[in-house]
Amino acid sequence: MQKRKLGRNGPAVSELGLGCMGMSWAYGTPDDAESVATLERALDLGVDFFDTAEVYGPFENEKLLGRVLGARRQGLTIATKFGFRFEEGGMPRGMNGRPENAKAVAEASLKRLGIDVIDLFYLHRVDPAVPVEDTVGGMAELVKEGKVRHLGLSECTADEVRRGHATHPIAVLQSEYSIWERGVEAEILPTLRELGIGFVPFSPLGRGFLTGTLARAEELPKNDYRHMQPRMQGDNYDANMRVVDALRAVGEAKGANPAQIALAWVLAQGDDLIPIPGTKRRKYLEENVAAAGIVLTGDDLTALERAVPKGSTAGARYPANTFARPASEKN
Repeated sequence: MQKRKLGRNGPAVSELGLGCMGMSWAYGTPDDAESVATLERALDLGVDFFDTAEVYGPFENEKLLGRVLGARRQGLTIATKFGFRFEEGGMPRGMNGRPENAKAVAEASLKRLGIDVIDLFYLHRVDPAVPVEDTVGGMAELVKEGKVRHLGLSECTADEVRRGHATHPIAVLQSEYSIWERGVEAEILPTLRELGIGFVPFSPLGRGFLTGTLARAEELPKNDYRHMQPRMQGDNYDANMRVVDALRAVGEAKGANPAQIALAWVLAQGDDLIPIPGTKRRKYLEENVAAAGIVLTGDDLTALERAVPKGSTAGARYPANTFARPASEKN
């Protein structure tokens, strides 16, 4: 697999990473045996960039990665995230971006992951009660102590990126980005490119919708986070199937499925993007990795743009009353 740089000063990693959230949280019942096999297969295929967070489980996903990757961590880039407040019982409730929390979580994540340094440590969401400069300042102390190599932010505004980066160099921003979610294009991507910050798109497959195989939200199990996703419900689901149809039409001539074309589209948006499609199944991992070899022509990209123009997706990204997000990314 080809390599891409995580920002101007970050490490080179596989051009596709692996989002690991769904192995332990959000997307139905976990299957640890298959998840372990998927992680091992990812290593065999040349994937060396793995994304987790304390909140995934909570805590269980870091432990899973620790069991599989901890002893094989040479040459790997392991990213994790902090920034939530947890109630008794372990459920996330609100944000906690206090500097002391950054330090406490980093120590705990190191133990769960079974490593001695976190390659990339993200602020998962900006805490509205804590200036981003203060949070990044606390994270920077971890770099000085040798416990973290690079800092990242997630789902920030362009202004927050600038302020955080002025406090300590930010290697990467992580936000949702795909052919049906393009809110970062107006302000955030230009800011990242100006500052030399890399971009890690999460949910490049639209939480599975862009595969063309996902059931309507109303039919998903209650323990599947997506059963309340507005874009996957009712009339929105039907309207958004045109996105899948457009991906399928381009893929037919290439022997590729809609998911592979969706990933190829993200990869074609710039060499500074390293998407992290998530899966807990070897079959889908192998299909995703194969997408890195698909080249979309100018005609392909034009056809997709005409079929799926920016801002045409039906429905909001998240249900109402979820955690705060940048205004430019609420669509």
